[in-house]
Amino acid sequence: MKSAKTTSPTDVQVFLNTHGFSGYQWLIFGLCFMVVLLDGFDTAAIGYIAPSLVGEWGVSKPALAPVLSAALFGLAGGALSAGPLADRLGRRTVLLASVFVFGAACLASGYVNSLTELTVLRFITGLGLGAAMPNAVTLTSEFCPDRQRAMLTNAMFCGFPLGAAFGGFLAAWMIPQWGWRSVLHLGGVVPLILFVVMLFTLPESVRYMVAKGQPVERIRRILARISATVADASSFVLTEARADVAAKSGLGVVLSPRYRTGSLMLWLAYFMGLVIFYALINWMPILFKEAGMSPQKATLVSALFPLGGVGAIAFGWLMDRFNANRVIALGFALTALAVFLVGQLIGDDGMLILMVFVAGAIMNTAQSSLPALAAAFYPTQGRATGVSWMLGIGRFGGIAGSFLVAQLTAHQMGFASIFAVVAIPGLIAAAALLVKQWAHPEAPHTQGGSGASARGAAAH
Repeated sequence: MKSAKTTSPTDVQVFLNTHGFSGYQWLIFGLCFMVVLLDGFDTAAIGYIAPSLVGEWGVSKPALAPVLSAALFGLAGGALSAGPLADRLGRRTVLLASVFVFGAACLASGYVNSLTELTVLRFITGLGLGAAMPNAVTLTSEFCPDRQRAMLTNAMFCGFPLGAAFGGFLAAWMIPQWGWRSVLHLGGVVPLILFVVMLFTLPESVRYMVAKGQPVERIRRILARISATVADASSFVLTEARADVAAKSGLGVVLSPRYRTGSLMLWLAYFMGLVIFYALINWMPILFKEAGMSPQKATLVSALFPLGGVGAIAFGWLMDRFNANRVIALGFALTALAVFLVGQLIGDDGMLILMVFVAGAIMNTAQSSLPALAAAFYPTQGRATGVSWMLGIGRFGGIAGSFLVAQLTAHQMGFASIFAVVAIPGLIAAAALLVKQWAHPEAPHTQGGSGASARGAAAH
């Protein structure tokens, strides 16, 4: 005879909230972390091999522009298309496909014999990379308890800067021994191995399965890996802090009147963050050199800027306990101040080095926290689309950032003035997040998933 509790619907988010973070959830976290780590490695790989291409193929630096930018356009295209697909087909399916695509394309890139072939394959690699990251963020977020969601999602996202940095060290060691093609071979083989591992171990998001009314047996089988207490559950429901809307697609949710203002503000904040990042990462060595630094010192000081992304874990902890919009808005406001101060410190090498590192640490931390914020903002039916469109539209901010400084230097603007202008997007990003908070008031623990509305799964 069944007990009463076995006939009561089991709320999947309450289940995740009331059980410790299990080994199975750590496995999911680890797989998604590896996806983002390899995403960072493969995104940065072209920059590490570019000098070797110039030397071996005898091409001019301007001729490399299409190769260097192809992946950026692929990243945007992959992100914009993958979210709607994941909200329709599932996070697991699209994530597996994206890892296979960027692994296979990167591996094939190691066998090209022309810039045209490499450009095409870098674009395809970018499509896979752009699709992988938002789905890794979404899947991780949907297996987290509310109280740790931002911290764990941010920790997973730290794989990207670590992968990019680790790739630099590996490339410096591998290229002299085996040539530039070896970097692309490694960047292809490892994702393909990870694809095989994920094929047999990575589950679908249980929140997505409940939202889509998938069979109870499949949902129960996954949750039983977290805790055996779910073994007798006969049905499942999903509570959403964010109410569902009458939309036929993920993009319909993101652009619905209920979510439109928040979506636009997230896009604006992520766009402006990447304006700052790419403006500085691409131009600081040149600006410092023109301000009187030796080329070697200019490069070393500039290299400090992208090192601080691991601070996103601390921001995640704050986001789980305080208002996440205001925490990240403060981060962008401090970024603007720090970038402005960099422009005032030329000639004082000690303070300049410190401020470049501080600016990078705060900027990368704030930027790396936005995917977790977006994942918490949308309901399950539009979460993958919401995260991926923010990332995809933000990519164009990277392109804009590079052109911004080029225009400022063309107009003979001085060193301090350039940094003052580049600081402005930080203030715009902060303002955008405060507008989002005004339009969609949030308090701690209403940003992740417990709360307002419940829907039942089809128990077939």
